[in-house]
Amino acid sequence: MRDVVKADEGEIYDIELSKDLIEENERIAIENKSLLGAYGIKTIDVMGSIGTGKTTLISSLVQKLKGKYRIAAIAGDLTTTIDADLIARHGVEVVQINTGKECHLDANLVRKAIRKIDLSKINLLFIENVGNLICPAEFPLGSDSRIVVISLTEGPNIVVKHPFVFINSDIVVINKMDLIDVLDVDVRRLERDINEINPKIRVVKASCKNGTGIMETIEALEL
Repeated sequence: MRDVVKADEGEIYDIELSKDLIEENERIAIENKSLLGAYGIKTIDVMGSIGTGKTTLISSLVQKLKGKYRIAAIAGDLTTTIDADLIARHGVEVVQINTGKECHLDANLVRKAIRKIDLSKINLLFIENVGNLICPAEFPLGSDSRIVVISLTEGPNIVVKHPFVFINSDIVVINKMDLIDVLDVDVRRLERDINEINPKIRVVKASCKNGTGIMETIEALEL
């Protein structure tokens, strides 16, 4: 047993997560949601660590849904346009947000990106958040649904180590199920950990690489 040091209330000095900033972000997120809703646009915020398969999931969803919906996407990354380029290959408009040193998207950046899209021409918007399981949890963007993508390659403790992102999310996609025999991860334990944090969340087991779980994700999103 090791000693665990925890900060007392009010003892964490973090300008980024100041109360005023959180409240302002929530205000803008509400405005974003209202604007998008006025145009009849359903918006999905996709979160997860780097390499879990967020881009592949969005690309797969776009492929399946572009005949039914008029789709656009916003891609968040620190510096590159790699993910945006991959999604754009499927014939949808993509706006890139480069956050520089920031480890998450915020509602203000999304508001700026929305202004670059002709909202009258779309009815489904995917937002790919920056690859991170911590910061995005604190910053709603104005979406209708939030998906968290985790993968078997992150190990058996990924959920209990990063619980907060699951609290306000609607769907968890457990990706890279095609590697289960190689990695020997207890998926039932992952599901149990997720449900203990948020009993209402929907869990989808998937392999975005081969298309497994994509239709289940679409069903969970009610698309």
